[in-house]
Amino acid sequence: MTIKADYHLHSSFSSDSDTPMEDMILQGISLGLSTLCFTEHLDIDFPYQDPKDEGLFGLNTDSYLYELIRLKEKYAGTIRVLFGVELGIQPHLRRELAVYAKSYDFDFIIASSHICNKKDPYWPSFYEGRTDEEAYREYFSSILDCLDTFHNFDVYGHLDYVVRYGRTKDSAYTYDKYKDILDPILERILQMEKGIELNTGAVGYHLKDLNPCTDILKRYRELGGELITIGSDAHQPAAIARSFDRAADLLKACGFRYYATFEKRMPEFHKL
Repeated sequence: MTIKADYHLHSSFSSDSDTPMEDMILQGISLGLSTLCFTEHLDIDFPYQDPKDEGLFGLNTDSYLYELIRLKEKYAGTIRVLFGVELGIQPHLRRELAVYAKSYDFDFIIASSHICNKKDPYWPSFYEGRTDEEAYREYFSSILDCLDTFHNFDVYGHLDYVVRYGRTKDSAYTYDKYKDILDPILERILQMEKGIELNTGAVGYHLKDLNPCTDILKRYRELGGELITIGSDAHQPAAIARSFDRAADLLKACGFRYYATFEKRMPEFHKL
């Protein structure tokens, strides 16, 4: 396996995982990985459908960091364990996110659009009464709004995340259909000197492609983009580094020669 670093991982510190962090690390070691970067969820002002779920996507960052430091020291010399976070970006959270991102010495920050205009694309209600194309366009437009308001991140995560949940998923989805909005997103990311993530978690949703799709990756490279991290979006050990060989082949086919890792918010490039 060419790619030796998984830069999108969740453990029991994220509400949608019940896996102890140490179990994730042990799996990474067994796979021969050199680096694991945990990116636990923080989604402030999440639109919970059930009041009893209130606060579910919060993050006790102090507890998370304490455990990470303990395990980082325990496995030093065997595998590198790094401190990241996946921030759910919404334009009205500009101040809260800016303060939070500066409050800890993160190695890596993913910006992700999990919420679109205070609505959750995970729920069928996001697609009701309109076509998937209309829903996807609203989602992509909201990413531009997010990029205008928040800048303290390293890569934007799973840019076409929305296609995981549409009625038709990505069966009729193509870059060409949305290039009028996708190109401005990629251009803005490049202007900001940020990167994007190739997220292999798409395989768990039975998509035809990874996130983002192949043609977005090609277009990012055509525009001069080189900064790209690889993440499995694993919430359990079995998913760590899934489809990383496929990811490496795809990136090389799209013209990439290197993938990136981060430590102390600084990128390092590794040959594919």
